[in-house]
Amino acid sequence: MRRSLFSEEQIIGILKAQEAGQKTADVCRRHGISEATFCSWKAKYGGLEVSEARRLKALEEENMRLKKLLAEAMLDNAILKDVAAKKW
Repeated sequence: MRRSLFSEEQIIGILKAQEAGQKTADVCRRHGISEATFCSWKAKYGGLEVSEARRLKALEEENMRLKKLLAEAMLDNAILKDVAAKKW
């Protein structure tokens, strides 16, 4: 997945600018993003502070790492079962 050109701090700043009363189209044009991107950011980061966004990102990274470890363990388990079944 492609990394965003904007950091969490910048994204939250853009969302707060729109919440302060600026039009969504103007905010999007000024920062060079589409309205669809703005809506997805609002769904993900709407109402968050910068520290909460950093914590969310850290939790997502940890979750991804744990899912990868689980998949590898399940694959190892399946391989061992296949080897044990063929031996006898």
